[in-house]
Amino acid sequence: MNKGLFLIGVDGGGTGTRVVLGDARGHELAQAASGPSGLGLGVERAWQAIAAGCADAFSRAGATLDWSRCVLGCGLAGVNNRDWLAAFLAQAPALAGLAVASDAYTTLLGAHGGAHGVIVALGTGSVAAALDRDDGECRIVSGYGFPSGDEASGAWLGVRAIVHAQHALDGRGPNDELAQALLGHVGAHDRDGLVVWLCEANQTAYASLARVVIAHRTHPFAARLLGEAGIEIGKMIAALDPSQTLPVALCGGLGAPLREYVPQGYQARLREPLADSAHGGLQLARREAARLAGES
Repeated sequence: MNKGLFLIGVDGGGTGTRVVLGDARGHELAQAASGPSGLGLGVERAWQAIAAGCADAFSRAGATLDWSRCVLGCGLAGVNNRDWLAAFLAQAPALAGLAVASDAYTTLLGAHGGAHGVIVALGTGSVAAALDRDDGECRIVSGYGFPSGDEASGAWLGVRAIVHAQHALDGRGPNDELAQALLGHVGAHDRDGLVVWLCEANQTAYASLARVVIAHRTHPFAARLLGEAGIEIGKMIAALDPSQTLPVALCGGLGAPLREYVPQGYQARLREPLADSAHGGLQLARREAARLAGES
């Protein structure tokens, strides 16, 4: 393996990007974060965020970013869209190597160290995955994307939560503490203000409302919504593991807050993830570097 290489794991979602920089053997040198790089927000924006995160990680490690010495392992939201993936690959800088997979796969690698298990990744979007016991293939459920899919995600919660504020403004529901918190978060003081926000909101904006919902978890509307999210998580687990035997890791920024809402029948199988998706991306980069070394 070329000892002059750097291995980089990238976790790119709709809210932010996390980068783990490693040496040629995959030993961690630094971590960094930057803006969103989920492909649904635009390929050019994705590469800008990845480049910013990588530059920051190199700076923290006291080194200089040189793409020609970098092997990237990227776990990105949106790679299941073949057109987005093709555009992303076409705009890649002159790298030593590049491996791209779904963020579900890199989350799975990180959470269970490559062993069999189920992950439910809950962030701006959501997706669940498991490694097949027989052939090692990655099976995925959910993750169809905003706005119709990604159940139990931040954006899914936000789309439903803002309805409470809409009803409050109209007098169709109580103008209570939750409604005021939601309106305050989006900076709307009246109907017209909220309409402006709604017309401009993307999945990242909706996902930002999840923290308001969680902060008001005892409110009846919020409690019901979080309960529904837990039920959706249970459906994902059941679809991936009918045997009901595999360990399950809830990952992403909403993994811990939503844990208590997962139905009781799944609670005994819940495990803390061993590592995050960015570290799963580092594993992907290590595999790609080994493949390239084998070809040389």
